[in-house]
Amino acid sequence: MSDNQKAGETAVSPAGIKTVWIPAGTFAMGSPPEEKGREDNEGPQRQVTISSGFWIGVYPVTQEQWQAVMGRNPSNFSANPAAGETQGRRPVENVSWYDALVFANRLSILEGLSPAYSIKGKTSPGYWRKVPTRVHNAAWDAVEIEEGSAGWRLPTEAQWEYAARAGTMTAFSNGATNWKNVASIEGIGWFKFNSGKITHEVGLKQPNAWGLYDIHGNVSDWVWDWHGDYPDEAETDPTGASSGSNRVFRGGGWYLHANHARSAARGIFSPFVPYHFLGFRLVRP
Repeated sequence: MSDNQKAGETAVSPAGIKTVWIPAGTFAMGSPPEEKGREDNEGPQRQVTISSGFWIGVYPVTQEQWQAVMGRNPSNFSANPAAGETQGRRPVENVSWYDALVFANRLSILEGLSPAYSIKGKTSPGYWRKVPTRVHNAAWDAVEIEEGSAGWRLPTEAQWEYAARAGTMTAFSNGATNWKNVASIEGIGWFKFNSGKITHEVGLKQPNAWGLYDIHGNVSDWVWDWHGDYPDEAETDPTGASSGSNRVFRGGGWYLHANHARSAARGIFSPFVPYHFLGFRLVRP
């Protein structure tokens, strides 16, 4: 794919991953000092350029998509959906950052794409051994992206925020600025105040201007980056800190106050730990 694609164009992969094309562009990443609910790790706000367009999942990866690729469903909410909702269309959660690497490469292989992730020089998860679950694993933490790969991967933190904002500068992509004003954001996502303490079928709330659903709330999205401080200067295609203890997640979730679902909000978690509000969506070049 290339930047000859049109903004907002959609495509569906052989495995049923629906994506939308996000064009290259420049935006202000992070939150301004006056944003309600802002936290220190969201600044300094600076100019970031995304030099190449990319495809991103319209929805978080669902339980039925995970099951089809991995052969099991790890989700905490694996039964009893809300009335009228489809169980398999709920987002997968209770998956670690390491788990997401495995899914991405297995999906790429299934679809005949060159896998994006390499651990100890191997791109087949069959060579990676068991997913670490208790402590950091040096080999998994040193995962590399295969140059020129066309395969699925987690978005960088910058790609995620750029896509989530969809050209907006406000706290939420629908123009809302006050996360405590529930009437202004109830229509765009599932948060602690309206979720009923469960996840929901993807796509039931309003999308942002670029057609992304559940970008605010429902489950949080793992992203590629190690957590680190933002630099003061403008950047092009940043990929985060070179190392760290925690990977970043974005987008809030059913379990969290809406403050954590703002476009600039950053969450952190150990990459080996799954949790019941952590899922992900994928991107492709």
